[in-house]
Amino acid sequence: MSLTATSFDWVRELVRKESAIVLQPGKEYLVEARLLPIARQMGLPDVGKLVDTVRTRPSADDTRKIVEALTTNETSWFRDGDPFTALTSTVLPALLSARGANERLQIWSAACSSGQEPYTIAMLLDDALPNAASRVSITATDLSREMVQRTRAGRFSQLEVNRGLPAPMLVRHFTRAGTEWEVSANLRRMVNATECNLAAPLPRMGPFDVVYLRNVLIYFDLPTKQSILRRVRDLMRPDGWLFLGAAETTLGVDDSWERVVIGRSSAYRPLKGK
Repeated sequence: MSLTATSFDWVRELVRKESAIVLQPGKEYLVEARLLPIARQMGLPDVGKLVDTVRTRPSADDTRKIVEALTTNETSWFRDGDPFTALTSTVLPALLSARGANERLQIWSAACSSGQEPYTIAMLLDDALPNAASRVSITATDLSREMVQRTRAGRFSQLEVNRGLPAPMLVRHFTRAGTEWEVSANLRRMVNATECNLAAPLPRMGPFDVVYLRNVLIYFDLPTKQSILRRVRDLMRPDGWLFLGAAETTLGVDDSWERVVIGRSSAYRPLKGK
């Protein structure tokens, strides 16, 4: 049984309701590819039968698997480069100047996928700050339970470390663990991974000095983008820094942010009085 228009619409509505992610028409191939492994795991012949089964006998576990399978987990080390250069060249010195010597810095890596972004940040800070593990706390969140577990484990395949991780950093911060590479215990102490649905009420966190919310907003409609930006701002320090993806902006979405150009990158800061 192929994926019918009715089944596709049901999946779209489920994903929208649970995550606020909008699957545009024409994404049937994506749904088929992402859900076929779940169908086979359940002993079902195809995705159409999977949808029929979950619709008629819904369970929280099955719906969670469908939603998580359709969230995008594309990631790499030092993705796009410039936002990480900006952290060490401009943002970190400004924060250290503004904070007390014993004040911890709190950073949030939202929609962290399998952990490359928060561990990229951790490596940079470990190289730049003495005793970084005692001075920095990185909160890594994702909608997917599997991605959160992978981030906590801090283990990556050879293929994954080949995607953007400089060899000197691999040698300095990782050790071999069978066929995988494991991030150092020092870095894992800096990163706290937990589940978080950006489209739902956010847990009590922060206040954050820096938030990386990159390549996430593009999947939401305008009201959801506005809601997320407002709630993220509520969890930030008044002089905090927000990094978005290269194709994302607060302009025309939320006027309570100031855009700051940093080299070839840019960041956003909460406007006072907004």
